[in-house]
Amino acid sequence: MRVNILFIGDVMGRPGRAMVERHLPRLREEYDVGLVVANAENAAGRAGITPAVAEELWNAGVDVLTLGDHAWDQKEIVPAIDELGRLLRPANYPAAPGRGMAVVESRQGVPVAVINLLGRVFLPVHPDCPFRTADALLGEIAGRARVVLVDFHAEATSEKTALGWYLDGRVTAVVGSHTHVQTADERVLPGGTGYITDAGMTGPADGVIGLDRERALRRFLTQMPTAFALAKGASQFNGVVIEVDAESGRALSLRRVAFREEDGA
Repeated sequence: MRVNILFIGDVMGRPGRAMVERHLPRLREEYDVGLVVANAENAAGRAGITPAVAEELWNAGVDVLTLGDHAWDQKEIVPAIDELGRLLRPANYPAAPGRGMAVVESRQGVPVAVINLLGRVFLPVHPDCPFRTADALLGEIAGRARVVLVDFHAEATSEKTALGWYLDGRVTAVVGSHTHVQTADERVLPGGTGYITDAGMTGPADGVIGLDRERALRRFLTQMPTAFALAKGASQFNGVVIEVDAESGRALSLRRVAFREEDGA
């Protein structure tokens, strides 16, 4: 049996959520998608997530939500996250509420383990080692799911590439998130693990990684603190579709999805 998994790159603010709501039904049908995972760490405003925003994305058809270094930016998520089983925070956050891994069923009834990890290079956070955390979680998953998707939310391309090779043959796919720029290095590694350094961003298309470009330029030019805001105008959708052999857990292909909507949201 083959299962297609759609991973949606960082959903940013209301424009990103609107793109998911408008286009996910079509994409599910077009790619025969059995499971949808989206990184939603920028889904509320421009940073973090709230329970209401999580519900909005689940109602739009997303099955599992992952987070990253902005996981706790919206304070109301902290007391609520333990009750939100399909919302994952990075598993290598030490002693944090919530969970970093979940096993869910695809539409075909195939168990799929989703793991959320956070990088340590060039980020202002200090999580536990993502490599050793992955080892521990794979031990927990053994016997529960052959299909394993890892969202590695990290800045450095080297760290992402290293984790891809480290997990090759042990997970179905390692998909990078965080930079908001979709990379063109998608491939299936020799052991059968699909890999891409970054799935990109779903949200404002013509800003600076989704933010208002005038404010971003002011900060670069003056080095003075500047309040960021989301860019206006056109919106984009970025993600990847992973075709999986459910019996072996190997990725058969990994394809980028990228389009824009000129009217924006």
